[in-house]
Amino acid sequence: MNWTRTTKGVAGAAVLMLLSSVANAQVAGSAHDLSVVVGSQTNEVCVYCHTPHGADVTAVVPLWNKTLPSSTYQRYSDLQTSTLDGIEAAVGSVSLACLSCHDGSQAMDSVINAPGRGMNSGNIGTVGAMTGTPVPMLGTDLRDDHPISIQYAGGGPTAANADGVYGGTLGDPDFTPPTKATINTNPAWWVDSEATPDGIRQRTDMILYTRADAPAGPGDAREPFVECGSCHDPHNSSTFNGTAPNLSVGFLRIPNTNSDICTACHLK
Repeated sequence: MNWTRTTKGVAGAAVLMLLSSVANAQVAGSAHDLSVVVGSQTNEVCVYCHTPHGADVTAVVPLWNKTLPSSTYQRYSDLQTSTLDGIEAAVGSVSLACLSCHDGSQAMDSVINAPGRGMNSGNIGTVGAMTGTPVPMLGTDLRDDHPISIQYAGGGPTAANADGVYGGTLGDPDFTPPTKATINTNPAWWVDSEATPDGIRQRTDMILYTRADAPAGPGDAREPFVECGSCHDPHNSSTFNGTAPNLSVGFLRIPNTNSDICTACHLK
């Protein structure tokens, strides 16, 4: 028996189970499967982003296997638009993990723990940095992208609110009120994307994220923030539109038919 290969396979399967029960069918072979990129030296799918041991604990994503970028970003608020009514935090949270590849500052196959029996940092192959500006290589100028690391709906909700649909006043009333649940004493926020909201957080909802470094309010309000992962599910390469998978929707949580991604949050 090839012990190394078998152990790696078990570890990879464990990470997949942690992340999503259906991730394997949707990540393998997708644009996020770097094992199929020319120059890659492993057939493992998850290792480019996740590791079962030695992960970066400063990243707020599961078992992150990349060094978070230290880039300085230009943000949407730098446009000084008069319509922006949410306070921005520094670019961080899950968005910073996405930018580990998508800002083009480091090779896509540069990892903390490469496949094998020990901690082997470095590049797995010769994949190189992200290309294809402005999408998918966003660079460090994010002024032309949807705001990230920004209060949802101009603020209002905090961890002190009761679980369920937020019933208070939003900073901007032209947004769908978010829903809250408490998990391990921490607030979890999302916007139900169903025509009839079911109050259950799932991957096809617009996920919102809490920020310990949020600049708004006293202390840690743990209010909902919009991040890259609010609209994009990195494990969902085939958002279904009717009966056929749409493989060109940019890992969106739901198809953007009739601007459904936009109108899930924005009341327009």
